[in-house]
Amino acid sequence: MALLSTLGLRVTYGGLVAIDGVDLHVDAGQIVGLIGPNGAGKTTFIDALSGFVRPSAGEIRFAGRRIDGDPPHRRARSGLARTWQSLELFSDLTVRENLLVAAESPRWWTFLADAVRPDVRGSADGVDAVLEELGLAALAERTPDDLSQGQRKLVGVARALAARPQLVCLDEPAAGLDTTESTDLGRRLRGIVDDGLGMLLVDHDMSLVLAVCDYVYVLEFGKLIAQGPPDRIRSDERVITAYLGERASDRAETVMPS
Repeated sequence: MALLSTLGLRVTYGGLVAIDGVDLHVDAGQIVGLIGPNGAGKTTFIDALSGFVRPSAGEIRFAGRRIDGDPPHRRARSGLARTWQSLELFSDLTVRENLLVAAESPRWWTFLADAVRPDVRGSADGVDAVLEELGLAALAERTPDDLSQGQRKLVGVARALAARPQLVCLDEPAAGLDTTESTDLGRRLRGIVDDGLGMLLVDHDMSLVLAVCDYVYVLEFGKLIAQGPPDRIRSDERVITAYLGERASDRAETVMPS
């Protein structure tokens, strides 16, 4: 059984079909890529998975349970996390404190625990482990404004991992990174899923996606036009046409990174 699966997922905005009957699945310990040109529906798909957009049709199943009727907070508590293109880190908190906020899982009795014993809830060990995994331990006491764009991106990923989810959806984590930073990000993501986490990766950095993903889905105008392992996607004519607007056979050179 897949950790995450969608069946006929459809999202509409009035007469506009943003996601059109998409079937997708992610297994534990696997990085699955979701790519497509601008406007293909990638972020909308993540919004639907995480509950910020209600699908008009289809099913979403996570960890053996149907969740498409659940609100975002319930999906998050069940172990489904995500990142955002806009990082919006807390600039007045340290990196470690940003992660501690995300690691909290408050319930109705939280205010009582805080009143009686403010430190009764603690996720420090988990936060420190995530900082180590992403190479951020040395930056733990610095604030986001002191970091480079690449480091802030890593903090955004770390924040999603702080609560130890079963699956995380990453929305453009490599945006703004240079080649070295993107390569380092890919290496760290691969190490994280090797411990059993599932990951859905959306990014325009094709070198990153094709290097780290086990399987890739390709969207165009909300429809799946291709799926398969990276080697197949790299040479798929429909994918090349969607990205470049011309037939692969019309080009004399390989257009997707190897």
